[in-house]
Amino acid sequence: MSGRPRRTARPRPSAWKEAAVSRSADRGFTLVEMLAVVTIVGILAAAAQPLAVWVYKRQREAELRQALRTLRGGLDAYYQAAKEGRIPLRADESGYPPDLQTLVAGAVDSRDPRQAKRVYFLRRLPRDPMADPNLPAAQTWGLRSYDSAPDAPAPGRDVFDVYSLSEGIALDGSRYRDW
Repeated sequence: MSGRPRRTARPRPSAWKEAAVSRSADRGFTLVEMLAVVTIVGILAAAAQPLAVWVYKRQREAELRQALRTLRGGLDAYYQAAKEGRIPLRADESGYPPDLQTLVAGAVDSRDPRQAKRVYFLRRLPRDPMADPNLPAAQTWGLRSYDSAPDAPAPGRDVFDVYSLSEGIALDGSRYRDW
C-alpha cells in the first residue's frame, strides 16, 4: 500500500438513472392491487344495493301513510262540518262528501247569509305513491262508501274512507290495500 489515499468507487451515471426509474415505478399501483380495490368496491356496492331498495320502499310507505292521514283528515273535517250544519244535507245523505274532488273544490257554507263563502277541506288531493304516476290523483285511491260492508269496501253515493289500490306487500308483511 502506497501512501496514496484510496478512492471510493463512485457509481456510474447510468446507475443513477436506473435507481431513479425504479423509485418512480414504486409509486404507482400494480394491476393486482387495482383488481383487489375494484373487487372490494364491487362487494360493498352489492351489499349496499338491498339496503338502498329497503330505504326507498320505507320512504314510499311513509308517503302513503301521510297521504292516507291527509285524506282521512279531510273526510273527517267534511263530516264534522256537515254535522255542525255548515254544509247543507238532504235527509238521505250520510254527511260524507260525494267524491274526493269535493274536499278540494269545497262546499257552500250554509252559515253565510249570502251563500257566497265556501268551506274547503284540502288544498289538493294527495296521490297514492304506490300507484301509476300517470294517473290523476283522484283515480289512485279506492273509495269506500258509508253503506258498504266493512270487509268489502265498495264505492257508492259518498266517500266514507279511502284505501290504496296497490296489491303490494309492506315491509311489515301487511298489504297496502288494508292500511
